[in-house]
Amino acid sequence: MLTAFAVSLLLVPQSPVAAPARDLEAILRTEPACSEVLENAKAHRLQVLLAEPVVGADGAITLRRSQLGDARQYFYPASSIKLCGAIAALLKLNEHNRKQGTAVGLHSRWVIEPRFVGDQRVEVDASNLVDGVLTVEHALKKLFLVSDNAAYNHCFDLCGQDGINTAMWAGGFASTRMWHRLSESRTLAENAVTRTVKVGEVAFTAREAAAKLQNDLWHELDVGTGYKNGESVVATPMSFAQKNAILLQDLQDVLIEVVRPEIDTGKRGFPELTREQRAFVVSSLGQLPSESGNPKFDATKVPDHFCKFVLRGITDVVPPPWLRIYDKIGRAYGFSIENAWVEDRRTGRGFFLAIVLYTNPDGVLNDDQYAYATIAEPFLNAAGRAIARSMFDGLPR
Repeated sequence: MLTAFAVSLLLVPQSPVAAPARDLEAILRTEPACSEVLENAKAHRLQVLLAEPVVGADGAITLRRSQLGDARQYFYPASSIKLCGAIAALLKLNEHNRKQGTAVGLHSRWVIEPRFVGDQRVEVDASNLVDGVLTVEHALKKLFLVSDNAAYNHCFDLCGQDGINTAMWAGGFASTRMWHRLSESRTLAENAVTRTVKVGEVAFTAREAAAKLQNDLWHELDVGTGYKNGESVVATPMSFAQKNAILLQDLQDVLIEVVRPEIDTGKRGFPELTREQRAFVVSSLGQLPSESGNPKFDATKVPDHFCKFVLRGITDVVPPPWLRIYDKIGRAYGFSIENAWVEDRRTGRGFFLAIVLYTNPDGVLNDDQYAYATIAEPFLNAAGRAIARSMFDGLPR
């Protein structure tokens, strides 16, 4: 898979002078379906980042970056941060192998021991797996292909709050603030501790986080006008001051460092990932659920666009046989996040696109009335189509 990203691919033409940023608003306005969101961009907490690989005269690959929106306006990253958890888990295994001389990895069985009231030992996963045996590889494929929450939480328990954050900080992604598990209701104190995890024959014992986190890079950490608590509505905004956070630029650069590590983002990235691990992650980011044999997914319940928010719009520009999108999306609390590398495989031309969009017409969180289908999805489809048309202008359809 990595050979598809070779330096020799056709990229943005060389230029001795850095190309100016693109007018993303003008590009998006070519699609009527984007108009309402653009007119209310602040209320929708809209951010769009476009990064195009550019080959310099010396052969080095840098990025032409374009940006729309307020980078410091808070957004909840939801499942998009699962990429960070997966990378941190692989780095954790590599570190242990290096220090202890073990050989645990993708094909090792993964067992999660109980810790909290109601927990059960996790060692067999019958859902979607052909043989029911849970390995690191199977869990991470479910994380990438269908955004499985349990798989991310396994990474969280392996690494701990400290482990995920320090792995990202060491890579140069200083804005990372991973506070908690996903879709598992835990107190702050409970999210600061881990379960015991066994990978192969190696046990990683439970521990407690030491680092004290603070969401100090963002404004507007209070979201909405109220939130449901059980059957009642609390008539105050929900605070995200102690919820997961990352700047969209860092989130995009995490993806760049995985799928195109030869590009200079100005960050250290993840040189400790093995060739096998990087190839596996890239392949999984690009694979469609219908292409997976193990785990296997029901196409009537998990369509190919299930975890690729811009797929349908971009297929209007690039025919599906030639299109490949490597991404990790997120959706929760009214926020929709796309973080993708989009490639036309006929030429190798591609671009990185990250979008954040908040849709919640009634202002109430936790009521599942988020207008994903009526506002978010039409915008994401149209945005993908508009930007792909701009980037791939002149290519055959």
